[in-house]
Amino acid sequence: MSSATLTETITTSATKPPRARRSHLPGQKPFGVLRISALVVLIVLAIGWLLPFLWAVATAFKTETDAASGDPSWIGASGPTIEAFTAILSQGNVYIWAFNSLWTSIAVTLITLAISALAAYAFSRLDFTGRKWLFVAVIASIVVPPQVLIIPLFYQMLAFNMIDTYWGLILPQVVAPAMVFILKRFFDAIPIELEDAARVDGASRLRIFWSIVLPLSRPILASVAIFVFIGAWNNFLWPFLVINDTTLMTLPVGLQTVISAYGVQYAQVMAQAVLAALPLIIVFIIFQKQIVKGVATSGFGGQ
Repeated sequence: MSSATLTETITTSATKPPRARRSHLPGQKPFGVLRISALVVLIVLAIGWLLPFLWAVATAFKTETDAASGDPSWIGASGPTIEAFTAILSQGNVYIWAFNSLWTSIAVTLITLAISALAAYAFSRLDFTGRKWLFVAVIASIVVPPQVLIIPLFYQMLAFNMIDTYWGLILPQVVAPAMVFILKRFFDAIPIELEDAARVDGASRLRIFWSIVLPLSRPILASVAIFVFIGAWNNFLWPFLVINDTTLMTLPVGLQTVISAYGVQYAQVMAQAVLAALPLIIVFIIFQKQIVKGVATSGFGGQ
């Protein structure tokens, strides 16, 4: 290369404007107007959701006089206090109710998972007479309000002598058509070649379901389990109707009886709400990765 050409190359390189530095990671979209707008909207919605909860927590730490005074301040004139929580915990069988809610919710979750997973796998992989119409009936039952079934279920439990029993509280909650639909969608996406290979090796249908399908479905199973647990824990109407024995009541029903027995006291009402929501908050904090992963890989996210 001649000296003139080398000099021209060096001059061109020196005068060439520097390449703009990438402000985002590879594969990551830059922050445009739409993304910033969406972020602002999400922040506003998050604040709108958090404010009532924070107000409930603030009211729970007020005295009854400060809570009923109508003062919109976050901290009462008497300062923070745990009188409302002490009153709630000292009245009634709160610890028994919490235990009842915990173990019945776990039982509902496990039985619902077993029934829904088996039904979803049958709809996804087995070919039997009436499968299409039976699945249509399952989908149609999703739109039926649970309140419509309250009276038939109550008479059914009455006929089986299950009123004021744990089984009468648990069994009507284990049928979840929406979970069957979600699990079937996930099972449909599992490659059928994996099952064919296992069948060639002599694996039975149950063995394939237990050793191949379920391990591959851990994210969606975890997501379904958490949502079923939350629904069972928050269920108030059915436990309120089927349980009259105070030692068998769940936490939402039992706390409501305490409040109704002592009149409407705003600080205690908010303390009741915080106590009932606290286990669910702990569950979400512990399993938030599984929830997000399950939503991303299931029908919960509208995918």
